[in-house]
Amino acid sequence: MLARCILFLSVATASATLELTPDNWQAEVTDSGKSAFIKFFAPWCGHCKKMKPDWDTLAAEFQGSDKVLVADVDCTAGGKPLCDSKGVKGFPTIKSFTPGDDEGEDYKGGRDLATLKTFAGNLGPGCTVDTIAECTPEQKVKLDKYMAMDAIERADKINALSTAMKEAETAHDELLKNLQEQFKNSQDGLEKLKEETAPEIKMLKAASPSPKKAGAGKDEV
Repeated sequence: MLARCILFLSVATASATLELTPDNWQAEVTDSGKSAFIKFFAPWCGHCKKMKPDWDTLAAEFQGSDKVLVADVDCTAGGKPLCDSKGVKGFPTIKSFTPGDDEGEDYKGGRDLATLKTFAGNLGPGCTVDTIAECTPEQKVKLDKYMAMDAIERADKINALSTAMKEAETAHDELLKNLQEQFKNSQDGLEKLKEETAPEIKMLKAASPSPKKAGAGKDEV
């Protein structure tokens, strides 16, 4: 019995999905040379709980792969700085990363095991100066254009575009905050109006005789 328990614990430990934090991100993702398929989650999230069995199975199937890493980031614990830096707004957020790409792309596909497995299996090296053979003709045209740029000019362009995107995200978040505040104020006003007018409407209706009784009174006259 003890041997069975030890075996079960060993298997469970071996198949546990790797959890990423700022401490191991560099080694496991940036410097690994692998593509990464990462779920950013919160333990209390219902959708996260629902997909956890399939995601853990996926992680176990790709464990030891030299091409793809499947991992988790807990946005309520040690992984929170990663969630903030990757622009995670809701849970779960799933992103894919190719070697050389630290920004990642949002995954929009299905969340069942078969669909996740197909997507992860198709991940591979991205189109970069070090992996030109992986580029499509269209990607190579764009890559050649940027490769021809001066390194300083390229860095300045990256900073300018990143700043513009960050400012747009901030403006969007501020707009959402204002809309939420407006909605709350409107909802509170509506509820207050209902509380104040409902009793009065009820009494007004109570003071009005029913059509049948009003008609009966006229016949008697």
